Amino acid sequence: MTTPLTLTAGRRHDGTSLLTAVGEIDMSNCEALADALHGTSGPLVLDLTGVDYLDSAGLCAIFPHAARIELIAHPLLEPVLTISGLTNLTTTHRPEPPVPRD
Repeated sequence: MTTPLTLTAGRRHDGTSLLTAVGEIDMSNCEALADALHGTSGPLVLDLTGVDYLDSAGLCAIFPHAARIELIAHPLLEPVLTISGLTNLTTTHRPEPPVPRD
């Protein structure tokens, strides 16, 4: 059974490619992430803010692209990103807090 994962491609305001992942990334669906990452070229922002779980198979899909990606990740994922060494290879940010509405 495949774990639910939604991948949405887009662009940031500065024109940089953006790939947003929502759900869980594990061995049942990491190939979809790998395909999406291979389907882009140049600098890429990978937004993992909506990812609740990331296992070693998901990390293996990300590592080949570490030199060209920037990660946005929820603090929940910080331990696995740090222990894996990915934070030493790429820029990682926490999501920006929502802007209050007047």
